[in-house]
Amino acid sequence: MNKRILHVVSNVAHYADPSEPTGLWLSELTHAYDIFAAKGYEQRLVSPKGGVSPLEPRALKWPLLDASAKAWLADKNRMALLSSTARPEDIDPAGYDAVYFTGGHAVMWDFPDSEGLQKITRSIYERGGIVSSVCHGYCGLLNTKLSDGTLLVAGKKLTGFSWREEILAGVARKMPYNAEEEMKRRGALYEKAFLPFVSYAVADGRLVTGQNPWSAKATAEKVAALL
Repeated sequence: MNKRILHVVSNVAHYADPSEPTGLWLSELTHAYDIFAAKGYEQRLVSPKGGVSPLEPRALKWPLLDASAKAWLADKNRMALLSSTARPEDIDPAGYDAVYFTGGHAVMWDFPDSEGLQKITRSIYERGGIVSSVCHGYCGLLNTKLSDGTLLVAGKKLTGFSWREEILAGVARKMPYNAEEEMKRRGALYEKAFLPFVSYAVADGRLVTGQNPWSAKATAEKVAALL
């Protein structure tokens, strides 16, 4: 049987200020999707509420818009996947070998407290599957507890978009919280690359995380290697 991957995307379209748009950082999805597709894996998209996943406008501009994301934008079938994502209650976790949380600042608002996503993540992990995230996607792991009540991330090495990168990107003041510090508060062993905005991915057993948009390929490759 083919391996099956569940991609998690956001439903949020703006920062706290509705006039400031955000959403899914498209290449974080497409780079992983391409790698998994080349392996013949089956893939599906889910979001906290189901339905449309808005796109981060900044990720659609040169030089951040690369060939992978351009190809997705030009493909009506793939764009349709972003307009009709599944709801958590539509998903049977037993049917998936890995979950992959994509990023974009949007996820900071709707990933952390989604009980549906937490249930899916816990089920996949406790069945021996892989839990993975890239960039801000690790916000989806902040509050996920295992069946014994412990936090999934406690005592585990992981990475995600750093506070230094938030500052350098000029968006720190818009953040609802410092994700790096929140991870550390939960007992995660947070790591980051020496330099900002370079590819960096960490695997701690069946938890695989990437630091920023440029880490999506490395993260997906680590997931595929484990599968």
